[in-house]
Amino acid sequence: MDDALVRVGRALRAVVLVVLAVLFLIPFYLLLRNGLSSERDITSPEWTFFPAELRWGNVRELFDDPSVPFARSLLNSALIAVATTLGTLLLASLAGYGLARIPYRHAHKVFYGILGTLLVPAAVTFVPTFVLVSSLGWVSTLRGLIVPTLFSAFACFVFRQYFLGFPRELEDAAQVDGLGYWRTYWLVVVPNARPVFAAVGTIVFLGAWNSFLWPLVIGQDQSAWTVQVALSSFTTAQVVRLHELFIAAGASILPLLVVFLCFQRWIVAGVERSGID
Repeated sequence: MDDALVRVGRALRAVVLVVLAVLFLIPFYLLLRNGLSSERDITSPEWTFFPAELRWGNVRELFDDPSVPFARSLLNSALIAVATTLGTLLLASLAGYGLARIPYRHAHKVFYGILGTLLVPAAVTFVPTFVLVSSLGWVSTLRGLIVPTLFSAFACFVFRQYFLGFPRELEDAAQVDGLGYWRTYWLVVVPNARPVFAAVGTIVFLGAWNSFLWPLVIGQDQSAWTVQVALSSFTTAQVVRLHELFIAAGASILPLLVVFLCFQRWIVAGVERSGID
């Protein structure tokens, strides 16, 4: 009887996992199906699993479209996401390590001040930040798209929580060998904190890649468009190019899938070790 219940439980679990997997894959199927279809096939009331003729030329049409520099937008998004991720990891980890390890009587006040910035809505700082960036002449430049987003209070919080639980014995051994705070951080802490770096880096990369409002306002020239801004240009009041929109959306999520598949195991490990409930 017990064996039968175990088999039934395993079968139900397998069915649930299959159903969830199918639901997860439906958006990807729609992107592929509609991206390789004509406008008529997409809007036809008679749905087919795949059109009779797959239009692989839609991919070439997407990258040859003179009105939307999609290849340039992909490159811009990649540069912005990588630079933002590396800069955030450096600044937030240094701040988190300093708050967790360097003795300073106002460390808690500084930490609570950083946390307080999380309570400020982004809409409140959006206009002042734009005015500052505009006054520096950074509109439609990568500097204007990257620099204002380099520091993350959330990332600083995660790193501080992680470093509070970091083994002090490793740091003490480094200090006995004559290493200061900087060399201890760089030679001892960073190599042993790869899970939290990978987890925070993945989250920051996804956020930078998917950012829309700030790149839309700052990237006023087509040469500074990101992939999200380029996607929005396929649907306007004058024209709707559904097949290009779907194939472009599919191309834009491929880098995210690669990053997520490469670092997904580190996300859980990093969050667990950081002490976040």
